[in-house]
Amino acid sequence: MEPEEGPRHLRLHLVTWNVGTASPPPDVTSLLQLNLQDQEMDMYVIGLQEVNSKIVNFLSDMAFDDPWSIFFMNVLSPLRYVKVSSIRMQGLLLLVFAKQPHVPFIRDIQSQFTRTGLYGYWGNKGGVTTRMSVYGHPICFLNCHLPAHMENAGQRLDDFEHILEMQQFEGEKIPNVLDHDVLFWFGDLNFRIEDYGLHFIRESINNSRFSLLWEKDQLNIAKKKEPILQEFMEGPLKFKPTYKFDLYSNDYDTSGKKRKPAWTDRILWRVKHLLQSASEAGEMPEEEAISVSLQSYISHMSYGISDHKPVTGTFVLEMKPLPPVPLVRLHPVGNWDAEQDATVRYSTAPEFPSSAWDWIGLYKVTFKHANDYVMYAWVQDNEISSEEDAKQVYLSAEELPATGGEFLLGYYSNTMQSLVGISQPFQIQPRRMLAEKDLAWDGVSRMQEQLCDEKPPCDF
Repeated sequence: MEPEEGPRHLRLHLVTWNVGTASPPPDVTSLLQLNLQDQEMDMYVIGLQEVNSKIVNFLSDMAFDDPWSIFFMNVLSPLRYVKVSSIRMQGLLLLVFAKQPHVPFIRDIQSQFTRTGLYGYWGNKGGVTTRMSVYGHPICFLNCHLPAHMENAGQRLDDFEHILEMQQFEGEKIPNVLDHDVLFWFGDLNFRIEDYGLHFIRESINNSRFSLLWEKDQLNIAKKKEPILQEFMEGPLKFKPTYKFDLYSNDYDTSGKKRKPAWTDRILWRVKHLLQSASEAGEMPEEEAISVSLQSYISHMSYGISDHKPVTGTFVLEMKPLPPVPLVRLHPVGNWDAEQDATVRYSTAPEFPSSAWDWIGLYKVTFKHANDYVMYAWVQDNEISSEEDAKQVYLSAEELPATGGEFLLGYYSNTMQSLVGISQPFQIQPRRMLAEKDLAWDGVSRMQEQLCDEKPPCDF
């Protein structure tokens, strides 16, 4: 499965949402923009804060996927999106999904987390990060939950800089967050609106005069003073402040505290080459390695499970053309039948770092993540032939799905900790005994229908 040649134009949809320990909502069609025709997303990046982190929940989630991860996988896997990365630190959760054809080109995935709550001993605040190479371009996603309350603007900045300093990755070329071509920074950043009183803020919001509040937004104020923040870009805040709402309503806080509304939930990004080119006598490079353009930056008022409204940003990443050749090409040999051993043929790129722990998995076409296989075979242990340009591996009939159906193959690299090759979908014929049973059952069903037609009512 290989994308078409030419410049890569990837549509990336990023979600940030403080879910306030709530369970997933019934529907996220609008949140994920699934109803937009001709604007299918290539990747989804979902950053949540305040995921339920009670001790019982947290311990069970460490052993199994948490309810939010399961929820998004169930929504996206039927649409052929695969979870390529996930990391959780207590209430912070970061998920990355990619459309199947892109999966073999997303490599070198690493994740980190930094606690800042209770002087770094508790993970209720802090940041979780996932970095990866997307078509050869290093990209990083940082989901943060920074300290609350109006008076803690300085602490928020200190914590952000601490997170940047602490997040280190393996490898000499890209050791930390700021070394990536693109860095997306998002989350419940908790910056508030200073000086103005509650009545003025609410009147400005009711009259959609958001620009009156921008100059008193703590993050905008800090961006004028702090060099590190000046490197980040953000879309215009043309939506209502996303905090604090009464649950299941669009009414701002009516409790006795009556907290002032604020744009606490934000999405920013930083492009490294723009900083480099600015330092080179103002000359832009002839060909940019990667560029980022913001398509939409909105809130979603229809979701009321928490006192925050979710915010999404849709981006187009245009990348320098690179040969769209996966490290491993693989396909089934001949027609597969669930009653017979099967053979997979594969070839590798010269630079591919193979390992004794590599394996080939058989997946349903709507698989959720790399470990969501029907069966797998160790590549070296099951090798049956090796030629200069290709090798073959067998899969035992005993483990093939007896019911047959549509599947695909994936090659998992232990060195790169990711799928580096995915085949085109293909059919496996079911075992004949099961097929005969199905035919017999179809015959019985038709007889039952005839009897029901003759002597209604009929209940089977």
